[in-house]
Order: sequence, then structure tokens, then C-alpha cells
Amino acid sequence: VALKRMLNFNVPPVKNSTGEPVWKVLIYDRFGQDIISPLLSVKELRDMGITLHLLLHSDRDAIPDVPAVYFVMPTEENIDRMCQDLRNQLYESYYLNFISAISRSKLEDIANAAIGANAVTQVAKVFDQYLNFITLEDDMFVLCNQNKELVSYRAINRPDITDTEMETIMDTIVDSLFCFFVTLGAIPIIRCSRGTAAEMVAVKLDKKLRENLRDARNSLFTGDTLGAGQFSFQRPLLVLVDRNIDLATPLHHTWTYQALVHDVLDFHLNRVNLEESAGTESTPAGARPKKKNKKSYDLTTSDKFWQKHKGSPFPEVAESVQQELESYRAQEDEVKRLKSIMGIEGEDEGAISMLSDNTAKLTSAVSSLPELLEKKRLIDLHTNVATAVLEHIKSRKLDVYFEYEEKIMSKSTLDKSLLDMISDPDAGTPEDKMRLFLIYYISSAQAPSEIDLEQYKKALMDAGCNLAPLSYIKQWKAFTKMASAPTSYGNATPKPLGLFSRVMNTGSQFVMEGVKNLVLKQQNLPVTRILDNLMEMKSNPETDDYRYFDPKMLRGSDSSVPRNKNPFQEAIVFVVGGGNYIEYQNLIDYIK
Repeated sequence: VALKRMLNFNVPPVKNSTGEPVWKVLIYDRFGQDIISPLLSVKELRDMGITLHLLLHSDRDAIPDVPAVYFVMPTEENIDRMCQDLRNQLYESYYLNFISAISRSKLEDIANAAIGANAVTQVAKVFDQYLNFITLEDDMFVLCNQNKELVSYRAINRPDITDTEMETIMDTIVDSLFCFFVTLGAIPIIRCSRGTAAEMVAVKLDKKLRENLRDARNSLFTGDTLGAGQFSFQRPLLVLVDRNIDLATPLHHTWTYQALVHDVLDFHLNRVNLEESAGTESTPAGARPKKKNKKSYDLTTSDKFWQKHKGSPFPEVAESVQQELESYRAQEDEVKRLKSIMGIEGEDEGAISMLSDNTAKLTSAVSSLPELLEKKRLIDLHTNVATAVLEHIKSRKLDVYFEYEEKIMSKSTLDKSLLDMISDPDAGTPEDKMRLFLIYYISSAQAPSEIDLEQYKKALMDAGCNLAPLSYIKQWKAFTKMASAPTSYGNATPKPLGLFSRVMNTGSQFVMEGVKNLVLKQQNLPVTRILDNLMEMKSNPETDDYRYFDPKMLRGSDSSVPRNKNPFQEAIVFVVGGGNYIEYQNLIDYIK
């Protein structure tokens, strides 16, 4: 909604206005591109009057009679380039929108350039949009994509980090979270664990919200913000969790569709990039090997199949794709059959409509063609994506890893020794083996003895693993042991439903032999449990000493005693150091 408002020159778009939109160009930087692309397709941009969308730092021709909407970060180089645009008189008028708030001094730089270029009247509006975060789902956002290594787990937990670097990282995170709440139009109540990076974020965010509220004239949380009225009267809860409370989950191999796509394929900002296999036909000897085609697919909120199945276990997804395909074929045959009965295979629609009432059936079939074609496009898309995932599952035995790790994490008995898994040359990449071993190491109450550890290390080295992660986790575990007991992951293990053969042998696209048909048992991961305690106001040693911040209270009272005793209706969970799709899915299942 905020983006559409911006593209409409910062006034809310009027519904059902029949007139043409005002044609304009959109100029963004990489940050702006990442924010817009998961939300608005090229077609939607065109419907809003955007004829051209260009990167700020590309060579752009002057289009003197068109307004330009800029959507960029207020960086030094971006501002220099905008001033250059003003001097070169590229566009008719300039609507400058900054993703994050611009400083006074930089604003003066633009003003000076505008005066120098005699273009003051052309600069129509300058806006801070406070949109410095990327929304990937209706209920999920990430901070950034361009320089995500700057706020990554590694950046925050580097042993040689300086205080100033840490400050910068925290400010970056807080800026994005602040933008998120401005856009939401709500002031959260903040809870966080003590003595962690999450606490540093909480303190800074509380301060920033407080300062903004205190300046009543310029507060961003009054009046006609977009979020006003979207939410109930209750304020949302913001839970800031530190990644260090649970390092096993992000390493865990997974079994649901979206998380698998993210884990094994190249999946960023809701777009998956696949290399098409060059087909089975062998290339003649001496010929050049065929170049692999790269294809990319967008997995969006408008994709009904994706929305329905992104949280389903993989076998279920394969089965559903197959069913969709069969129902599509049935409909397709129906259209062909009706056409051939009436002897109008190649005729145009006009001839069809003349054959009166007994064609009602046919007309409805024809009118549903566009819908059918869209259905077909989605089926093809998911057939390709699911097949690519399946290849990984089979070649790396990911079903075995998933099941084995679940057993480790829920402390069940293991049917096969860990050493055998690591030494099995057919199971998984070196990274898969390392992930498995780290989960074992993190989850075990007693660290393995030095002798055992040497044995494991040797097996990992022989499998081609890089042992650096292990030495980090070793230190990490020694350090956190003092802080807390190992996290419990519940005690449910996935139940195999027998192999797929039964469902899949009837001419299916997916050759599932040998892949375990595992079904998930619902259990809450640590992040979900923490949320549950805080939302429902349950007393629990895990969360009892979480700090409590209310930016609306006049004095910053640091108590972990919540003011309100009622459960919360809405919550935002943010993991400092990076959440993942497994946790996202787990939270969604918890809500359901």
C-alpha cells in the first residue's frame, strides 16, 4: 500500500477512476529494486503509469516531458547522481523518495544543486518513506538483501568485532525495524533476552521510538498513517530473539516445500533460479556440450498452489502437483472433445458462438481458457521446481538426514551410528555432513569425549569437510553452557508412512522410489515456544527474565514486569542474526 501511494506521487490512489494514469518513470537503486520487486510486478507498475523503470546509476537518456519518481537510499553517491540529473535537466519534475530518512546536511546538498541548476520548481516533493525493509510474504519481512552480510550472524558474532562496528550493525538493524513500525503505524511493546545482541537492538529501538513520539509535531505515529485502523486497539508485541538461543534449527535439513526450495535451490526475494538439465539425449561424440539454460520463476502470493503447499511436507507437494496435472488434462481434453464433435477445430470464436444453445457448454469451456492456461503455467512451474528439489533429495539423501537429525534433536534412539552417516560416500555433500555433526554436537547434553571427537574429525576430514565451523561451535558451546541448558526440541519424531510406491507408480512425473514418505509431527521450536510464553503471558524459566520495554511510557522503566496482563493479539518476531523458513513455517503452524 505504501509503495502504491508513493508511485501515485504520495497521494492515496483513487479506486475505480477510469482515466489514464499519469505516465512517469521510476528511478531506483539496488535497495529500492529489492523492496519493489517482490511486491509489484512489471504489469502492476505499468497499471500505475510506470512506463520505464531504471537503475539510478545506469546511463539514462533525458525525457524532458515526464515526471520522475525516485526511490533510493540517501547515500552520498546516490545524492551526487540525483544532483547531476537535476543539472542535466533529465525530467520534467522530480519526486524524491528516500527509503530511509535523509540527513539535514544531505538535504541541503540537494537544495544547493537544485538552486545551481535553476531547477527548484521542478523538485515537486521530497519524502522519507521509511520503507527500509523487504516484505516477502503477507506475514514475513527481512531487513535487506544487498548487503545482508553486514547484519548477518557472522557479522554480529565475529570474535574480533570492534565496538564501533557493533554500533553500526545495531543501528542498521534498528533503522529497518523502525521503518517497519512506521509503516505498520503501531508502537510495539518490546521483549528481549538479556545479555545478547537482541538486547542491544531492543534498547536502541526503544530509544528511537521514544524520541520520535516525544517530538509530537513531527511524530510519525500520529494522524493519517497507513497503518492507522488496520490493527485492533491492542498494540503488537515485538519479540527480539537472539540467534544464539538455538543454532541447531538453522543447520537442520528440512522437509517442507518452501524451506527446501530455500535450502537446496538458488532462492532469493521469492525468485528461484534453476538450471535446466540439457535433456537426456546424448550429445554426439566430439560435439560441444549443450549449454544449460537458466530459468527463473517467481513464487508469489498470487500463486495459489504455492500459498497452499509451501508449508507442506515434500511428498505431499509431489502428489498435489500430480493431481493438479491430471485435473488439468481432463479439462483440456474436454475442450478438444467438444470442438471436434462440432467440427470446428480451427474455427474462430465467432463461428462457435453462432451455434446456439447446445454450445453453452463449449462457450464456458472457451471462456475459461485463460484461466486454464494460467493453471497450466503454475503446474509447469511447480513440476520444474519440485523436480529440481527432488533431484537434490535423492542425490544427497536429504530425507535420511532430515529424519536422523530430528531423532538427534528429540533425543530418540538412533538406528544407525553417526560415524556411518558421515562416512557414507553416497549420502550428502561435505556441507550436509558438517551440518549433521554440528546438530549432534549442539544437541548432546554431554560433549563427546576427546577420543570420540578425534574419530569424528577424521571422518569429517576424509569426507572433505571444512572443520572451521566445528571449532566455532565448540567455543560457542563452552561459552553458552554457562548461560543456559541445552534447548529442548520436544520429543516428536517424524513418522514414515511407508514408501511412496503406492501413490506414485501410476504414471507420475515424480520418480519417488526410495524417498521416505515422512510426515511431520507438530511441535514448537524454541523461537515459537518463546513467542507463546510472551504472547500468552505464561510464566516459564525460559522467558521469565526477558526485558520489557514500552516506548510509550514516559520514563524508560526497565522492568521485566509487564504492565498489561492480557495476552497479545498480534506479535512480530525478529531473530537478531537471522531467522529461517523452518521457524517461519513453525510459527505459522502454531498460529493455526
